[in-house]
Amino acid sequence: MATTVHVENISTKTTDDEIRSFFSFCGKIQDISVTKVDENTQSASVTFEKPAAAKTALLLDSTQLGPNSVHVTAAKSIDELADEKGTAEGAKEGDHLEQEEKPRSRIIAEYLAQGYAISDKAIEKALAIDKEHGVSARFQQVLLNLDEKFHAKERAQALDTKLGVLEKVQAGWRGLSSYFDRAAETPTGQKLRRFYETSEKTVVDVHNEARHLANLKKQSGDGSHVEKIPGTDKTHCDCHKEAGICQCPEGKCACAGCAKNKSDPETKATAST
Repeated sequence: MATTVHVENISTKTTDDEIRSFFSFCGKIQDISVTKVDENTQSASVTFEKPAAAKTALLLDSTQLGPNSVHVTAAKSIDELADEKGTAEGAKEGDHLEQEEKPRSRIIAEYLAQGYAISDKAIEKALAIDKEHGVSARFQQVLLNLDEKFHAKERAQALDTKLGVLEKVQAGWRGLSSYFDRAAETPTGQKLRRFYETSEKTVVDVHNEARHLANLKKQSGDGSHVEKIPGTDKTHCDCHKEAGICQCPEGKCACAGCAKNKSDPETKATAST
């Protein structure tokens, strides 16, 4: 069931694409409608595919978007949304977790790593929601299940390292490597990052995780470099269809499975379901 949040006090200097990019960290967006209020401000209605994404968006109330601090509300209260399907339940197979399946603390860390300013009050609320609904334990299991698949691919890669079949999996903060610490003494050794092992996180822990993600972005690229594909109107940003990463114009991304790739069969199939 789609869930809509209403956003007020958006500066007219903030573009529709900037609004979409800002809220895409919360989860898949079904529709955005922007209305001019006066000479300086505009409002928006953002409809997500899943209630969990709307719940995350409510945490962004009083957060800076462009030059203005925006006000985010919803038809359902945040407490009502808390009873909806929880984070990390029913994760799909693949090398990437859907944005709605991640703990709120991880999503907030992604916002911070991207340079957005999130208040400590919002971070505390995100941590409280994760702890209250047992997100940490469920998320650990999702990661461990994906890790088993990761190791299978890693062993397969050893047969022919020239193929680089793990390039997508090892793509910095977008892939599994952002959730694990590597053991330097072994080629395959790794452990779940401490940040994801415990529900007893603090605001400082979230800021530290944000710095870790920011460092990974510097090492592997964060998808913000958009390249024009010669002979087409498409662009490529290496987003690997990860929500909140794609910086291509709406409908122009050439990455398979990305919500901004309107011509991709996977995207069409998802939109029709």
